[in-house]
Amino acid sequence: MANTRRLVVAPNWIGDMLMAHALLARLHADAPHSPIDVLAPASMLPLLKRMPEVAQAIASPAAVHGKLLLKQRWQQARELSQHGYTDAWVLPNSMKSALIPFLAGIPRRIGYVGESRYGLLNVIHRLSRSHPAPMLERYLALSRAPRAAVFNATATPSAPATQLHTDSKSQALTLQALGLAPPSTDQSIVALCPGAEFGSAKRWPIDHFALLSKELTAIGMTVWLIGGPADRTAATEITHRAGVSIYNLCGRTDLAQAIDLLALASVVVSNDSGLMHMAASLGRPLVALFGSSSPLHTPPRMALGAPAARIQYLGLECSPCFARECPLGHLRCLQELSVTRVFNETRACAGQ
Repeated sequence: MANTRRLVVAPNWIGDMLMAHALLARLHADAPHSPIDVLAPASMLPLLKRMPEVAQAIASPAAVHGKLLLKQRWQQARELSQHGYTDAWVLPNSMKSALIPFLAGIPRRIGYVGESRYGLLNVIHRLSRSHPAPMLERYLALSRAPRAAVFNATATPSAPATQLHTDSKSQALTLQALGLAPPSTDQSIVALCPGAEFGSAKRWPIDHFALLSKELTAIGMTVWLIGGPADRTAATEITHRAGVSIYNLCGRTDLAQAIDLLALASVVVSNDSGLMHMAASLGRPLVALFGSSSPLHTPPRMALGAPAARIQYLGLECSPCFARECPLGHLRCLQELSVTRVFNETRACAGQ
């Protein structure tokens, strides 16, 4: 496969893309002289540019949830057909995600059968419904030939080490753009990530984040709230309810700047979200909060040499439900995850 070019169609969720980073690393290790391009929503490009295995990050104008946009897919397929791709890995399970590699005439089109994508894909993998594999293992399995009729976890190649790129220069530029002073050597910064794009059943309550912010500030720690535009309202409410001086940075950064900020944090406290997986990839001390999802299905994968994440998961009888909103209406899995417990874990994680 030397000197060929390959395409990966990215998942639509940031956290999934960070778990798929292991697949990119495996493909790169198997054929280091064959560039890997990634087709993804435009909002994800800053993240992909921090993955050293990615030769080119390409925005998909057709990445609109729930819409086929056949004309746009056809136009992009025509453009991509000029790149000479020999292989394409299609990571989402939707039919429309497999259309562009098919229309571009890429010879080998690899992925899970998903929405009955026979013909659109020609190297078909299947998952066992009775023994679902963790997301990272699902992606890694695509780097090898399909195994019989179901996913075989024992045949999954070992996960290679991955690392998001950040350096002191990019961190300094990010701090300057946000009007933040460079952290002093004796300053402890806690990055709180209160969002989770998937739904409220993955979000620790606002009141809990507010009280945690207040208690961390009381012991001299600096609190940064980090998240996307959708997290602005919650972060503003956290800031108001905390009643102390904290830095609300939600919606003020792109993904690359979020990486720089997380890299500067002494400890990160995050819901099960893309930012949790970013912090893990950066090897930051991490307190990971799980509610409707499972730490077995989407665990934070810590960078090589980093301490294990401190998983906070109550494991109630109704968990995990994997729902966007609590189907029972009480959200006990996160409401009963106490501020005291998370505060103590955060202090220990920060070495205080």
